[in-house]
Amino acid sequence: MRIAVTGSIATDHLMTFPGRFSDQLVADQLHTVSLSFLVDQLDVRRGGVAANIAFGMGQLGTRPVLVGAAGADFDEYRAWLDRHGVDTDSVRISETLHTARFVCTTDADHNQIGSFYTGAMSEARLIELKTVADRVGGLDLVSIGADDPEAMLRHTEECRARSIPFAADFSQQIARMNGDEIRILLDGATYLFSNEYEKGLIETKTGWSDAEILDRVGHRITTLGARGVRIEQAGGETIEVGVPDEERKADPTGVGDAFRAGFLSGLAWGVSLERAAQVGCMLATLVIETVGTQEYQLRRGHFMERFTKAYGDEAAEEVQAHLR
Repeated sequence: MRIAVTGSIATDHLMTFPGRFSDQLVADQLHTVSLSFLVDQLDVRRGGVAANIAFGMGQLGTRPVLVGAAGADFDEYRAWLDRHGVDTDSVRISETLHTARFVCTTDADHNQIGSFYTGAMSEARLIELKTVADRVGGLDLVSIGADDPEAMLRHTEECRARSIPFAADFSQQIARMNGDEIRILLDGATYLFSNEYEKGLIETKTGWSDAEILDRVGHRITTLGARGVRIEQAGGETIEVGVPDEERKADPTGVGDAFRAGFLSGLAWGVSLERAAQVGCMLATLVIETVGTQEYQLRRGHFMERFTKAYGDEAAEEVQAHLR
């Protein structure tokens, strides 16, 4: 199964604030916030939702096609992704703009405040999926992640026009999109990804109920944080999957991307939705235990040992047949 992953490609500048944001906010002065947090740690990491997802899929051996835009400073990042099993030949390189950049501060309670510079990402709207499909011999699924909004709309419309199944995963872009745009992006999707908060925001902005949205997508996948994930299917049973035990909680950045990487890899393997969600939850657990979104190591034996403990021998036997 050939899966293209579209979305942002960025570098992450991750800082750690030893206190709590809530202790610094004055309730009746929120309309004039002016704060500076003295951080005690800075990590510069590779990131961007599409690159994070593609990296995870590459670690699982499913050879995803990364589709997005980056700057002339992408060479080192490209080499990293190539080494980790990602097809980067469909990444557009801007002649004038830098690769996008995410700057984020995490407090002691794992709350986050972040800013995102789009940079070369704005040129993702110039990418045609047909060119990508022709190069790789066809696409079986396109994951449309947070990206330049025009690019997201173009990719969605092209998937519909060319009858390519797609997954709607607009996450961070929900805040800037209106109801009409969100309706376009999710209507007809084979999979719709969101977390619980985004789920409510989607319903509020579109004016559609949970049932109405489910009628317009094949599967609605909602991540529930420490409670795992829920998969709703139009006309089918609801599947709920828990998360493996964490060895430690280091950094929540990129956990959702890792879940998607595992889930999409499960789809590429052809396993059940439940099994795909379990792979996603296991990969997400590895990421939350690591600072940075692509700094974890997927060691097959360690992965399968923890997967077996969390989900049992039968599930492990099925997944182990595909993991390489």
